[in-house]
Amino acid sequence: KYLVQADLHGANLSGANLFMANLSGVKLSGAKLSGANLSGANLTDANLSDAYLSDANLSDAYLAGANLSGANLRNADLISVNLINANLINANLAGATLERANLTSANLSLADLHDADLTNANLSGANLTRADLERTEFARAKLTN
Repeated sequence: KYLVQADLHGANLSGANLFMANLSGVKLSGAKLSGANLSGANLTDANLSDAYLSDANLSDAYLAGANLSGANLRNADLISVNLINANLINANLAGATLERANLTSANLSLADLHDADLTNANLSGANLTRADLERTEFARAKLTN
C-alpha cells in the first residue's frame, strides 16, 4: 500500500480499497475513484485534479496541499478529512459530508458546495469566492478570515 509519487493519472480505480494507503505525492489527475475507500489514506501533495471521486470514502484522509481542482467529490464522505492548503478550485462537493473537516486556508473558489454538510468544519482563511453555498450546512463551523 505504498504508492508514493506513483503516476496513476487517468487510472480506473473505481471501488478500490486503499484504506490507510500512503499515496503521498501520487499523480491521480483524471483518475476514476468512484466509490473507492481512501479512508485514513495519506494523500499529502497528491494531484487529483479532474479526478472522479463521487461516493468515495475519504474520511480521516490527509490531503494537505493536495490539488483537487475540478475534481468531482459529489456525495463523498469527507468526515474529519485534512484539506489544509488544498486546491479545490471549481471542485464539485455537492452533497458531500465534510463534518469536522479541516479546510484551513483551502481554496474553494468556484466550488459547488450546495447541499454539503460542513458541521464543525474549520474554514479559517479559506477562499470561498463565487462558491455555490446554496443549502450548505455550516452549524458550529469556524469561518474566521
